[in-house]
Amino acid sequence: MKNPVQWLRSVVFELQLAVSMLVLGLLFAPWAAVSRRGAKFACKTYARWILWTARWMVGIRTEVRGPVPQGEVIIAAKHQSFLDILIIFDAAPSPRFIMKRELLWTPVIGLYAKRLGCVPVDRGKRGAAIARMVKDVAAETSEPGQLIIYPQGTRVVPGAQKPYKVGTAVLYEGLARPCVPAATNVGLFWPRKGLLRKPGLAVVEFLEPMEPGIPRNDFMRRLEQRIEHRSDELMREAGFVPDGVYQ
Repeated sequence: MKNPVQWLRSVVFELQLAVSMLVLGLLFAPWAAVSRRGAKFACKTYARWILWTARWMVGIRTEVRGPVPQGEVIIAAKHQSFLDILIIFDAAPSPRFIMKRELLWTPVIGLYAKRLGCVPVDRGKRGAAIARMVKDVAAETSEPGQLIIYPQGTRVVPGAQKPYKVGTAVLYEGLARPCVPAATNVGLFWPRKGLLRKPGLAVVEFLEPMEPGIPRNDFMRRLEQRIEHRSDELMREAGFVPDGVYQ
């Protein structure tokens, strides 16, 4: 163990992260159960608390770059750990996620995900689920806000390569709304797995919006190139040089 003090701080941080989720989740549950506003307030309070405690407990500072998306847009984000979820949720005015259906049955998280209007997706049936969501939004049955999707479908270790899935293009075409790519380097400090949290500057950067009407193949190619290229730049800025760097 190279840095026992940082390990201890990381363990304590993770414990308070879980306890805070339970305490705040239960505290706000009556309001959240009857009000989407209550659910959003509770989740933003939790996100801000964790971002604040991450700074002084384990040395992770966070920064949002680029114009924060407003209104009815899709945010297609690089996903490296729970930290990028917190940063994006805190930054966006009215966010809701496309998420794995099994998370709906998770204590605390499930209640708030439902109240926020998050969209559950079955594993292996992502395209069908997104198509259903597009239909709901077109029929004005969904709450307005920023729809957040992870084009690679899961958390990806810094430097690893994983293909982008077509579900993002289906959503983009069906809703005919701008898509804002988002790059990040958070996995360098808050890894996908393990307890150790490393000090440094974790960044989420919102990139130039992609307006509706781009053909599917071109859209997917440009989306991947923009997100991966900028994420690689952010990681190099933090001192990590990934293999297969996008040019």
